[in-house]
Parts: sequence; C-alpha cells; structure tokens
Amino acid sequence: MADAWLGLAGQVCVVTGGAGGIGRAVGAAFAAQGARVALLDLDGAAAASAAAEIGGVGVGCDTSSEASVRAACEAVSAKLGPADVLVNNAGILRPGPLATLPVAEWNAMMAVNLTGYLLCAQAFGAAMLERKSGSLVHIASIAASFPQGQSGAYSPGKAGVAMLSRQLALEWGPMGVRSNSVSPGMIRTPMSEAFYRAQGVAAARANLAPLKRYGVPGDIADAVLYFASPRAGYVTGQDLIVDGGVAQITMQQIPRPGFDA
Repeated sequence: MADAWLGLAGQVCVVTGGAGGIGRAVGAAFAAQGARVALLDLDGAAAASAAAEIGGVGVGCDTSSEASVRAACEAVSAKLGPADVLVNNAGILRPGPLATLPVAEWNAMMAVNLTGYLLCAQAFGAAMLERKSGSLVHIASIAASFPQGQSGAYSPGKAGVAMLSRQLALEWGPMGVRSNSVSPGMIRTPMSEAFYRAQGVAAARANLAPLKRYGVPGDIADAVLYFASPRAGYVTGQDLIVDGGVAQITMQQIPRPGFDA
C-alpha cells in the first residue's frame, strides 16, 4: 500500500538505467508509492520488461546521446506527461590505470556517467523549470570523495556528478527545482556481482562496514524516495552517503597501541 506521507502518488518519475539493479529497485519503489514510472535504459527490451513488472513505461535510451535523450523525453511526455522527478542513475564501469588509460575509454565513461546526467537534466528538467516545481536525484558514489584506483574515469566522473547536482541546485533553486545526490558504497548489483562471487569477497565486504553487511539496491531506493518526495521540500544541494558506515573507518585503520580494541 502506498505511503501517503511521501506524497508521490500520481507523480511522473523517470529513472535512467532503469533495467539494472539500483534503477530497477528505485522504479519499483516509486510504483509502490503510486507514482507513474518511466524506466529508461540502453537496452530497450530490458527496460520494457522491467517496466511491465511494475505497471510502468519502458523506453530505450542512450543517455550519452542528446538526440536519444530528447526522443525519450518526448516519448515519456506523450505517454505519462511531463516529469515531476528525474533520477539520474545510468552508469558504466570500465577498469584501467590512469597512466595508460586510452582517452577514448575516458571519454566513453564520462559521456555516460557525467555528461548523460546533464543531458537528462536539461531534457526532463525543462518542464520542471517552466512550471517551477520538480526534483532531481543523481546517483553519485563514495568514490566521488575517496579515489577508487584502477577504475579509469569512474571516480572523477562521480565527483563531477556530485558537483553537477550542487550547481543545478544553485541555478534551478530559484525556479522551484531541487537537486540532490545519493552516494552508494558497496551495493551488490548486477554490475558489481562479479566482485561478490569471487572467493571471500562478499564476507570481506560485509565485515568492512560498521553495520556488518553490504548494501542492496533497496537501500538506495529508500534514500532516493526521500529526496524525490515533498518531505524533502526544503532540502537541495545535498549528498546522502548510503554505505553502511564505510566512509567512517579511516581512523580505525591507524594503529593506536593501548586504544585498539
């Protein structure tokens, strides 16, 4: 049953990367609140399948392409109406050391992980700016603040997402549009599943977090719903870290004889 307190019933909520782990969970969470949901994904068939499960609309979209994003926006508007909420979630991960990373690889990741967020904000945010109401939620990462080595452009791109969100909050706030980001850490998704299947990794990651578990997509969906909802009506330009406390363990790694547990 929908939670009326969140005030999302009837809202048009658009989620990019909607066929993947986090995007799929976010879409399902919106639908459970009575929202009208559009799932965008590079894999159009997967988007349609995921959307069918929640009574939403699935649209194929390459978020790195301005033309594709514009076409997807028009398709969503025709079927559901203009967006009230946009969740920028589509992303890719390609490993590689910076010393030898091909520029083409750098550009490919930035096109999806950062530029795509701007393109979607521009397209779906246009109607929000016109009616002076709307909410953007961007999926960043704890890698935005803590460099993740051997991961190519991933950390720089996510750092860019965090700043993009803050700049949108500054520029669009006077027009009634809010922009916030959620920074996941150690969330088990289809994109990261190969890591967790390696010997001992799942247990090691769970033990690393103060909460003694790794995250699941639903943990991120809950945070997104808050930022998207009217309950966060006076919250903009903020980042919510959802990592089980991993970002707080740095000092615990420094040896302190006599103090260590």
